[in-house]
Amino acid sequence: MLQPDQIERLLVVMAHPDDVDFGSAGTMAMLTSRGVEVHYCLVTDGDAGGSDRTISRAEMAAIRRKEQTEAAAMVGVEHLVFLGYPDGRVEPTLELRRDISRVIREVRPQVVVSQSPERNLDRIFASHPDHLAAGEAAMSAVYPDSRNPFAYPELLEGGLEPWTVHEIWLSGHPKPSDFIDVTEFVDQKVEALLCHRSQHPDPEGLPARIRGWMGATAAAAGLPEGRLAEAFRVVAAA
Repeated sequence: MLQPDQIERLLVVMAHPDDVDFGSAGTMAMLTSRGVEVHYCLVTDGDAGGSDRTISRAEMAAIRRKEQTEAAAMVGVEHLVFLGYPDGRVEPTLELRRDISRVIREVRPQVVVSQSPERNLDRIFASHPDHLAAGEAAMSAVYPDSRNPFAYPELLEGGLEPWTVHEIWLSGHPKPSDFIDVTEFVDQKVEALLCHRSQHPDPEGLPARIRGWMGATAAAAGLPEGRLAEAFRVVAAA
């Protein structure tokens, strides 16, 4: 796993607003504190989220964009792109691969963080079909699309040169390979999650749940009691 001083830019590709905050907002806060430039690419606007039927789906999309922008600021992230694919209907199409490849070529990151394309049967909530599709499309965009000058010639014609990503960090993978101790950044993670007001039926109970999950992750990594961690499957891509 590349260390913060080896990373100039990092791109996060996630299916929905709040996905990055549940899976890796602590890591993002740590990285930005170390000077890494972090960008978010959200495949959907999260328009199928929430349970209030009086809110139109267009209004929900606008709400969730605003919430994700606020959440990103909590962990030091200022650069966000929303691709606008329909929530709940994401597929790893050539069009989505092209759009993610475009963002990769624009940002030129050393690392792409995305969701696992493999279903996690122990944590089914991490394996929403949109998550699996976004993860598959992101991995295909990293290899081979974004580095291949002959993939999507319209990108090259638009002045976007090929770019090779060095590593992919997968969140929610059933077999994580690396763990990051983010104990000092958990408050920022919680604040980021609380920005997603439209999605939390029990915001008061959220901090304890988050700390419980992260404590279990830290214990699985062999970290001392009281530490909190986030987990990734790291894939070499260069």
